[in-house]
Amino acid sequence: QEQLVESGGGLVQPGGSLRLSCAASGMIFSRRTWGWYRQGLGKQRELIAYVGNIPIYVDSFVKGRFVISRDNAKNMVYLEMSDLKPEDPGVYYCITATELGIQWGQGTQVTVSS
Repeated sequence: QEQLVESGGGLVQPGGSLRLSCAASGMIFSRRTWGWYRQGLGKQRELIAYVGNIPIYVDSFVKGRFVISRDNAKNMVYLEMSDLKPEDPGVYYCITATELGIQWGQGTQVTVSS
C-alpha cells in the first residue's frame, strides 16, 4: 500500500525557516515525480513546486525562498522554506503523480505568526 507521511510543520515567526519532510513507502520512489501543495485557510490547494529530475517552482512567490529536493536512497521529499511570510501559512501536502491521478499525504500545518 502506498503511503505518504509529511512532518516538520509548526509555528514560526515571520522571516523564520522550516523544513518539511515527506516519507514515502509502497512504491518505486525513484520513478515518480514528487511535489508540494499548499492550502491556505479558505483557499484551494495550490501547487508550489515539484521535482522529477529537476525542481520546478510553480508558485513565483516562493522562488528564492523555498527549495524542493528528493532523496531517492531514503524515499524522502523535502521542502526547505526560508524567509517565511504571512502569506505562506496553510496545510502543506506532499503529492506524487500516479497512473490513477495524484496521491496525497495527510498534510502538515505551517503557521507564521509573531
